[in-house]
Amino acid sequence: MARFISSPLVASASAGSSTGARTARRDLDGSRTLAGMLLAAVLAALLVVADQVIDTWADGHLLVGWVALWTVAFAALAILAPPLRQLASSMAAVVARWSHAARQRRMEETMWEHAKQDPRIMAELQAAMTRERS
Repeated sequence: MARFISSPLVASASAGSSTGARTARRDLDGSRTLAGMLLAAVLAALLVVADQVIDTWADGHLLVGWVALWTVAFAALAILAPPLRQLASSMAAVVARWSHAARQRRMEETMWEHAKQDPRIMAELQAAMTRERS
């Protein structure tokens, strides 16, 4: 009589498929944070450059210099926000795909190590490989 043993790997593999979608969705939500940080970094660099430029020609005109500086800041926010959000979203998607592939690879390596030690698991894997070939 054949008995099937519930392995923690099988349970984690079946749970991993549903949690993988949630993790990918959470990673894509995190791309907004990444986009905000990218926008802040680019904006800070732009403000430093604008401050250096304004400082050279606005010796006595401090108010005009500040108005010009903040005009550059708000224009940069308006122009750079959508492309940086899109860049952050695509970067988050790439990282999520890479993470998912690495997790799958680790699970398969763990299963193979268990199969080397347990002939029942090895027989199941060999049967699956035979079915796949035919």
